[in-house]
Amino acid sequence: MKIYVVYDSEGEHTKALAESITEGAKKVNGAEVYIDHVDQADIYKLAEMDAIIWGCPGHFGTISSGLKKWIDRLGYLWAEGKLINKIGSVFCTTATTHGGLEATMLNLITPMLHQGMIIVGLPGNIPENALYGSYYGVGISCPVESSELISKEGLELGKALGERVAKVTKTFTNEQGGADK
Repeated sequence: MKIYVVYDSEGEHTKALAESITEGAKKVNGAEVYIDHVDQADIYKLAEMDAIIWGCPGHFGTISSGLKKWIDRLGYLWAEGKLINKIGSVFCTTATTHGGLEATMLNLITPMLHQGMIIVGLPGNIPENALYGSYYGVGISCPVESSELISKEGLELGKALGERVAKVTKTFTNEQGGADK
């Protein structure tokens, strides 16, 4: 099962979150996990993937321009139905607690729904998510004045999301004979 993590990052916060998501996904036996910054990410790889996780820094509650430009190139995949029934998940970072995390994640989910993807969030029964996270994916506040890129809780949420996506993808691809079936 193949999982592609695509991220935009300006201050290394989102990159660190993407790496923790990748680490979590790799815990699941059989997961081949690829990770690319949006500038290197290959849209032509997406049709080969069973799951796609994308994320970015939130800009006033919406997608960063780098990731948005990349997503806007996916029209041919939509026209050919290449991403239908792929597992999708999202993540983002902001500088402030109320910086639009959930609005950004909803904006990141919308193109996945247009593509016919199946969205996987992070439920509240996951201990790392019970008090700190979000159900739409992983959204982390990374205050500018902090000495750490991402808190320990944020990194744990990233690992939890990656592992959950990999487990759901494994179950789904085993039952369906592949996500594109």
